[in-house]
Amino acid sequence: MDQQPHLATGADTLARSFREAGMPAIFGVPGGGSSLDLISSAKAAGIPFILARTENGAGIMASAAAELTQRPTGLLTTRGPGVSNAANGMANADLERAPVILIADGFGTREAAIATHQLFDQTAMMAPVTRAQRGVAGHPAAAAEVLAAAMAAPRGPAYLELSGEAARSPMPPAPPVILPELPAPSPSDIASAQRLIASARRPAVIVGLEATSPARCAATRRLVESLGCPALVTYKAKGVVPDTHPLFGGVFTGGEAEAPLLREADLIILAGADPVEFIPQPWRYDAPILDLATAARSLHYREPALSVLGAWEVAAAALAEDAPRRAWPDGRLLALRNDWLAVLDNGEGSARGMSPSELVRAVQAGCRARGADPRATVDAGAHMFAATTFWQAERPCDLLISNGLATMGYALPAAIAAAWHDPSRGALAFTGDGGLLMALGELATAVTMKLNLTIIVLNDATLSLIDIKKGNRDLPEGALDWPEVDFTQVMRGMGGSAWRASHADELDAALAEALATQGPRLIDVRVDPSSYPAQIKALRG
Repeated sequence: MDQQPHLATGADTLARSFREAGMPAIFGVPGGGSSLDLISSAKAAGIPFILARTENGAGIMASAAAELTQRPTGLLTTRGPGVSNAANGMANADLERAPVILIADGFGTREAAIATHQLFDQTAMMAPVTRAQRGVAGHPAAAAEVLAAAMAAPRGPAYLELSGEAARSPMPPAPPVILPELPAPSPSDIASAQRLIASARRPAVIVGLEATSPARCAATRRLVESLGCPALVTYKAKGVVPDTHPLFGGVFTGGEAEAPLLREADLIILAGADPVEFIPQPWRYDAPILDLATAARSLHYREPALSVLGAWEVAAAALAEDAPRRAWPDGRLLALRNDWLAVLDNGEGSARGMSPSELVRAVQAGCRARGADPRATVDAGAHMFAATTFWQAERPCDLLISNGLATMGYALPAAIAAAWHDPSRGALAFTGDGGLLMALGELATAVTMKLNLTIIVLNDATLSLIDIKKGNRDLPEGALDWPEVDFTQVMRGMGGSAWRASHADELDAALAEALATQGPRLIDVRVDPSSYPAQIKALRG
């Protein structure tokens, strides 16, 4: 008797489409229904599954992995609370322009007819933060459609709902996955951009998150060097122009710290700088704007004189080839950069603990002295200003941060993804005590995975940034602070290694031991938060 050919299931079809799109991994927390079927099919397709402890943590891991690989990355959850707990991670992916594909368990036709338990409109919940939403049942093209939507400019997350019934039922072959390609900018737009640059005497470049891909990074550096003008980077673009580059002008946020440099510019070139990266303050500059972007967007700050859209690295390369050198006066950029660093320095520490800027510089110096070159991740909170300013980056994605959403609880899950992605480099997470408390369970994930990961906790036992924002408000006792947590005991209880430090010598000794230790390690550092108000005033004005 002839053997019947094996028909691919819905889970098989999804996994094959994911493999075709180059998906590097699926992060998540499985439940019943379709979860185990998809994990099994993904394994058969060569896509690893990485078990997190929380759906939010898994979403942040997927977002960081998508940024590092420039590929759509999977996030798997169960239905109901699995989806609702993933909402923050998906909002992060949306505002960080990361192509994360959430695959959530759903209700099959028969089950939906009688279900009330865990039942709500998951698609409607995800619609505001996703580029596309599809149910898989009866739709073999669903994966190809959401993958294409997630990778279209500007990139972002998408949602797939897969019931257990659909996961296990036979499904026809899926159509080929065709990921969108950006059109080349028009020659007329490039010519107009050349004329705009030719008319400028002191241009400046603001480099943003779209410049982190290899081709755009190379084209951006060539443009900056051909013009000889200063380049500022957003948090997301740290390393596209290295901090040590003679034309590096500092970090751009839209605040006051970088304003002295940009007020001297007579043309501002946005090289892939997405408005989602800027703080909500009025645009401070009168100079015309040349916007190099992958797609049209609403600029809420200042209408550009010219937008060059599509594969803008082509335009940047053309502009670099014929660029008139527009070097600023000798020594001027160095003076402005040194002034920028000085106003953001937290100064020296005190008996209360280390200053944040002192801590960040000491950690990088200690890593370099011992041959370590980790990617850094930074949590939201007051400590982020010292970390993003004083941690020097040389390559794109040397520093990962949640900028558009600015969610706490980011640094540890993102560092897990970075250490998994590149075990030889590993990762180093700068997190506040509040941010780590929000992601505490992921310490167990890091330990289980035996990652090359160092966690630096800036511990001041309070929500420092919110404490600054409270002004003169009379708040109840305990509204913004809590008893100091000994994170070394927590880390050891999870099976990792840990040290405490309160001044530079203790930190250096702890770092030396930590970097010589296998697996995840945590250093709990007491910091003095008293300098934060002055730093934030200097930064934002």
